[in-house]
Amino acid sequence: MENRYASHPNAVKTFDTTQLREEFLIETLFAPDQLVTVYSHVDRYIVGSAVPVSGEIKLEVDLKQIGADYFLERREVGIINVGGEGSVTADGETFEVGKNECLYVGLGVRDVTFRSADGGSPARFYLVSTPAHKAYPTRKAGQGEAIKAHLGSIDSSNERTINKYILPGGIESCQLVMGITELAPGNMWNTMPCHTHNRRSEVYLYFNMPEDAAVFHFMGEPQETRHLVVRNQQAVISPSWSIHSGVGTNNYTFCWAMGGENQLFDDMDAVDMKDLK
Repeated sequence: MENRYASHPNAVKTFDTTQLREEFLIETLFAPDQLVTVYSHVDRYIVGSAVPVSGEIKLEVDLKQIGADYFLERREVGIINVGGEGSVTADGETFEVGKNECLYVGLGVRDVTFRSADGGSPARFYLVSTPAHKAYPTRKAGQGEAIKAHLGSIDSSNERTINKYILPGGIESCQLVMGITELAPGNMWNTMPCHTHNRRSEVYLYFNMPEDAAVFHFMGEPQETRHLVVRNQQAVISPSWSIHSGVGTNNYTFCWAMGGENQLFDDMDAVDMKDLK
């Protein structure tokens, strides 16, 4: 499991492109027949992926790195499939998880395994885990069960549908909040006007992009913005002090996951467009 450490905003002002990417961009996910995990000291996320091709993959890491006897002893995890049909088994109960569907697995579940329905078109499970102090039931939600919000307009190139899966009123969790935003055809901007939320950090996964496409993800303090060039199925760790917005070369989908002080989706500190630098 790779480790990423927290960075002070004053230090980030001095980063060049290479260091920005090393600190905040997760370039390599979704390796066949592997569990890929990155441990971030920003709110102690574990971000990862599982692509089962020839058999099942277990959710297990070097337990010394998380100070527990099993992965979910003190954690919860949200899982979204961005690939072919697949299933997740949690302590003997199997859940079929199709593309863009979400499964939440709570504190105390000992055994979690991933499997594809067809190794020729494997599932691509994306997972985000946060520390937890209370057990909530394992629960699946399809896109039809998401809490939906339709925002933006074609005039500002940000017409989009937000599918909220894990949050109060949806799938209950200890602190994790998670969902998917889909941009309508012809729309490229997300989360603009932008915001910060000092009480929570966030992780973005960009997907449903052509291989030659790119998203320019904007981060940094509102008056000290930086950018990352992001490709298909790459993720960005966004600390609480940073904006998180992006524009692509075509429309795309992204998964957002938050952890921190609260679970209020609308708790954000808006940044006026005239104040961006």
